[in-house]
Amino acid sequence: MSNSQGHAGVAERLSELVRPDSVLVVGLTGSVASGKTTLAENIVAHLSKGLDAAHITTDGFLFPNAILTERDLMNRKGFPETYDKAAMVAALTDIRRGKAAFPIYDHMTYDINPDTKRELAQPDVLILEGLGLGPTPPTARGGGAPDVLIYLDADEADIEAWFLERFLRFWRAAETDPTSFYAQWVHMSLEEITEFAGMVWRTINLPNLRDHIAPIKAVADIIVLKEADHSVRIVDDRL
Repeated sequence: MSNSQGHAGVAERLSELVRPDSVLVVGLTGSVASGKTTLAENIVAHLSKGLDAAHITTDGFLFPNAILTERDLMNRKGFPETYDKAAMVAALTDIRRGKAAFPIYDHMTYDINPDTKRELAQPDVLILEGLGLGPTPPTARGGGAPDVLIYLDADEADIEAWFLERFLRFWRAAETDPTSFYAQWVHMSLEEITEFAGMVWRTINLPNLRDHIAPIKAVADIIVLKEADHSVRIVDDRL
């Protein structure tokens, strides 16, 4: 199955769940660097051919770095306790009522952008993509939680390779951007930064995947598998 067919298949399945005069909130989660954002953007592109669809990331609901530093949580960023769950619930409740303002996260500064929020009026479909969604059982869906939960699955070795690739891309970009969070490592050699990124994966992101993200797969409504060639396909539909 080609990548476009896979994205179209997920979009078509979600379009079947849309109901008049209500927003279908779709939670999309999976490991760091698994390709959640790309999947969400492609789903929205396909849905937008006939529906009003929008994409928001859960990164905006991370506590600001100042708070994470104060709570000694910077090295656990992306773990469940680093998200403002109350703010996420409030935003989803508001969007169901008509409109909401969603905070924006900047990956280059590695922090919440306090000056920017995205205002959304009630779309037909809202893809809420990222971590921090938690293993919400189907009986607790709706209100301040997604109506549908999608889990993006992939082989751990592939995810690690994608993570390293992304880390190095941000590191290289920081050479010309002193405001980047990654600028603190521009003095490192390629060998040193590759080793460092591997350590970050093994000590932070892999434990988070195994302990907090992968368990969501058991209660997800739809499981999408991403292959090493970046093609995607639905492998389990429990709706």
